[in-house]
Amino acid sequence: MITVEEAIETILKEIRPLRVESADIIGALGRVLGEDIRALRPNPPWDNSAMAGYAIVSEDTLGATDANPVSLKVIYDLPAGSTPQGPVVKGTAVRIMTGAPMPDGATAVIMVEKTAQGADGSVIIRSEVKAGENVRRRGEDFNAGDTVIRKGSAVRPAEVSMLATVGVPFVPVYKRPRVAVLSTGDELCEIEETPAPGKITNSNGYALAALAAECGAEAVQLGIARDNRESLREKLAIAMKYDCIISSGGVSVGDYDFVKDVLREMGSEMIFWKVAMKPGKPLAFGVIGGKPAFGLPGNPISSMVAFEQFVRPALLKMSGRTDIFRGTITATLTGDVKIKPGRMNFIRAELKRDKGGFHVAPLEGQGSGMISTMVRANSYIVVPKDSAGFKKDSTVKVQPFDPSVLMEKEPGY
Repeated sequence: MITVEEAIETILKEIRPLRVESADIIGALGRVLGEDIRALRPNPPWDNSAMAGYAIVSEDTLGATDANPVSLKVIYDLPAGSTPQGPVVKGTAVRIMTGAPMPDGATAVIMVEKTAQGADGSVIIRSEVKAGENVRRRGEDFNAGDTVIRKGSAVRPAEVSMLATVGVPFVPVYKRPRVAVLSTGDELCEIEETPAPGKITNSNGYALAALAAECGAEAVQLGIARDNRESLREKLAIAMKYDCIISSGGVSVGDYDFVKDVLREMGSEMIFWKVAMKPGKPLAFGVIGGKPAFGLPGNPISSMVAFEQFVRPALLKMSGRTDIFRGTITATLTGDVKIKPGRMNFIRAELKRDKGGFHVAPLEGQGSGMISTMVRANSYIVVPKDSAGFKKDSTVKVQPFDPSVLMEKEPGY
C-alpha cells in the first residue's frame, strides 16, 4: 500500500489541463480562463457624471452657502445616453444625469440635493464644490491594453461583468472534463427496479456522477458492468472515449473482481492498487488509452471518500484550476475518536461554528455502507496513519466538504 500523500502526488503527475475552447460569457461561468483578457477600450470611455445634478465650473461655487447661494443659468438638459450640446462656461450650468458625458468646460458636478430651482429656470447653488468632485474620469477603472482578467482565473459573475464591459462576448476557457462513470457487479440493479433478494440499487453511479458534476465536470453514466470479462470490456471500450474514467467496485481481491485484469488486457498502465486509508483502501489508478482511470471501492462511503481525496483534485486540474484541494481547518473535538493505527482515517463528522470557534463531532455509524451518516456529515476528521485517535477536547484537523459550514450564521456586517 502507498500513503494518501503518495497517491495524490502520483495521480497529479499524470494529469494535464484539457484543451482550451471558446464559450459565451454566460456559458463560461464557473470555468477557467485559458488566456489573459485585455481591454480594447478604457473604462469609463469618457469623463462622466457620478450622480444626478448640475455640471458646472467649480470656481462659480466659491463662497456658496445656504445663506449666500449662487445662481447659475441652466443652458440645457443632458440625459444619460445623450451627447453634450455645447460647452459650459462661467455663470452657466447643465442639468446632468448619472452616467452622462461631462460637457467641455465643466469641472465638477454638484448633486441635485445641494441645489434649488430658481424662479427663472436657473439653478440655485447652496454649497461649494471642488474641481473633479462627482466626476468619473476616463480610464480611471482601466485603460485600453490593460490586462483585466488573468489566465487561470475562475469566471464568476464579476468576471462576466468585466467581459461584457470590455465587449468580449466569447472567451477562451479550459474544456470541461467529460467523465465516464461505470459501476460493476452482478449484485447491482437500476434505480427504477425493486431490488430482488441479494440485489442492491446502483447508488454509486449516481453519487459519483453528482460528485463529478459538483466540481464542474460533465458526467455520463454508463450503467452497470456485470461480473464477467465481456461486459467489462464492452463498457470500458465506451468509457475510453471520455476524458476520465471512474469505475466503482471490482478492485478488491474477490474471485469476481475482474476490473484490474481487464484493464491490463486493454493496455492500461495501472500505477497502484491500494492506498493506506480508511475507508477506501482498495483503490486503483492508472492510464488507459491516455485517459486517467480510477477504480474506486464498491462500498458507497469508501467510493465517495476516495473521490473527494483523489478524483476531485484531478478533475479540477483537468479543468485548468489551480485551487484543487478542499483544505483543512482546526477544530475542537467534542467526543473521543479511537482507531487502529496504520492507515489515514477520514472520520465522518459534523462541524459547527459558534462564538468559541469551530467544534467537530464524530458521528455514530462509521461503516462503509452507512449512507445515512454521510447525509448528516459536512466534514471529515483527518486522523494521521500513525495515530490511535484523539481524546475529547483535542484540537484536530478537519476537512470540510460543505463550504457553508465555514460561513457566519449571522449577518457579517
